[in-house]
Amino acid sequence: MICIKVPVKEAQNIKKELLENDLIDKDYFLKKDKDFVYFPVKKSFPSKHDFVRKILKKKKERAGLKTTLTKKLKKEDLEFLRRSMDVIGDIAILEIPRELEKKKKLIAQEVLNANKYIKTVLKKGKHEGVFRTQKLEHLAGEKTKEAIYKENNVQLKLDVEKVYFSPRLSNDRKRIAKLINKGEEILVMFSGCAPYVCVIAKNTNAKNVCGVEINPTAHNYALQNVLLNKLNNTGVFLGDVKSVVPKLAKKYDRILMPLPKNATEFLDVALNASKKGTIIHLYDFKREDELKESIEQIKQACAKAKKKCKILDTVRCGQHAPRTFRYCIEFQIL
Repeated sequence: MICIKVPVKEAQNIKKELLENDLIDKDYFLKKDKDFVYFPVKKSFPSKHDFVRKILKKKKERAGLKTTLTKKLKKEDLEFLRRSMDVIGDIAILEIPRELEKKKKLIAQEVLNANKYIKTVLKKGKHEGVFRTQKLEHLAGEKTKEAIYKENNVQLKLDVEKVYFSPRLSNDRKRIAKLINKGEEILVMFSGCAPYVCVIAKNTNAKNVCGVEINPTAHNYALQNVLLNKLNNTGVFLGDVKSVVPKLAKKYDRILMPLPKNATEFLDVALNASKKGTIIHLYDFKREDELKESIEQIKQACAKAKKKCKILDTVRCGQHAPRTFRYCIEFQIL
């Protein structure tokens, strides 16, 4: 197995870089001796460190949920089983179809048994209301709905029932952070418990990252998360973006609008906070053939605000329903 040979004193920093760039081969255990750590990597790459070949122990493949339940559920029940789940910290959130409602606690217990890092299992609800939160039913494990979730060098504390949060947007948050230039001033509308705010502030040289959130519980967690991550280039504000953003009286270099259901309704707010060169990231749930509708709404809003714009990219950032995806439409004010 090809490994990168790293002095022990540099191991933590190198591991962090390897993980950020998806270079570690997670199928194998690392090896270490008195002076060096040998990280298994997917391929060699330019580095000041040497690459060597080592015999490494391969990690055992964890049996999937469907496999572990083969002897506990009927064959027809297994056809309805949802194998994917959202994991936030040590909380797993399962989607239980109506056909398996009577077996939900059995399934939840198996998730606990198979994943030692999971302490609580909840049943997924439906996102509703202005805050886009969901009612979650406790199925197994510790009776808590508060978790500390880690991603992209930050920690995020939140109540998974009272705060809208998607761990599936971790890669998108990383993608956005990589786009940011030194000295940018950034506005995150609908900022929740501050995942985009924290990831950007922690991983870039942005001058300032401002978040605005209407949910008081999410805002309280945002305040905690700014402190938890020791950030000093952020500001988070409670209230409706339509009233808060104008009071901030600033023009931003970049504006994020991660509210997929109806973000286009707030385009006027974003455009009023923009200037020549501002890049806006608007999120929307659409089928691919419907994207032109969102783009047309953007162009109409810009025309109404007497601004010109250029569509830079449309990025698919996850699936919402069959044939319906979460898109990030990126455009620049000219």
